Amino acid sequence: MATKGDSPAASTAAPAGAPATPPAAGTAAEAAAAAAAVAASGGSPLKPWLPVIAALLLAPVATWATVEFVLLPRLQKKLAAVVAGTEPAEPAAPAKESSGGHGGGHGEKGGKEGKEGKGGGAPNYEFQNVVVNLSGTMGTRYLKTSFMVTGADAGIKEAFEENKPRLTDVTLNVLSSLTLADLEEPGAKNVIREKLVTAYNQAFGRKVAEQVYFSDFVIQ
Repeated sequence: MATKGDSPAASTAAPAGAPATPPAAGTAAEAAAAAAAVAASGGSPLKPWLPVIAALLLAPVATWATVEFVLLPRLQKKLAAVVAGTEPAEPAAPAKESSGGHGGGHGEKGGKEGKEGKGGGAPNYEFQNVVVNLSGTMGTRYLKTSFMVTGADAGIKEAFEENKPRLTDVTLNVLSSLTLADLEEPGAKNVIREKLVTAYNQAFGRKVAEQVYFSDFVIQ
């Protein structure tokens, strides 16, 4: 029999022996709902990132293709055009030089002058293969020359042959007084011509020689 002070909640209490509801039942239900939502949206968490991944993988391929098939052909064409425009022309063949050691050039010029002298038809006398040591070289450098002496006197050849020893000595004195520096001066052969003509005329005591033409002039 209930008393006056009993609480109404006591009459609604669960009967003894009834099983209690487990507290994790709500959490499991929430997880199942989340899984169902993921399955409904597509099932894979990587699907939204697929376009980004594809772009990253294809970017190097696209760059290589651009360089290989677009930029390189253009660059090669430009380089070919530059090389074709700046290619130097073939050098001209060097002028043929006459042999003769250090004095090859002098010998060539002297030979031309000698031919001009011979072609003049004037009376002449020829000195051949005159060799002298150059002054100041201690016998290490020498001059080898051949030349023709011309003059207005028709008997110049006989006059030189009659006085050949003396005129040969005069020739050697003039040529052996020359230094290497003298021969390297511009117009050196013209100076030598004047010295020889002056020395011959002084030896004769009259004007016999007028000009000297070199056919060989080699410094060694």
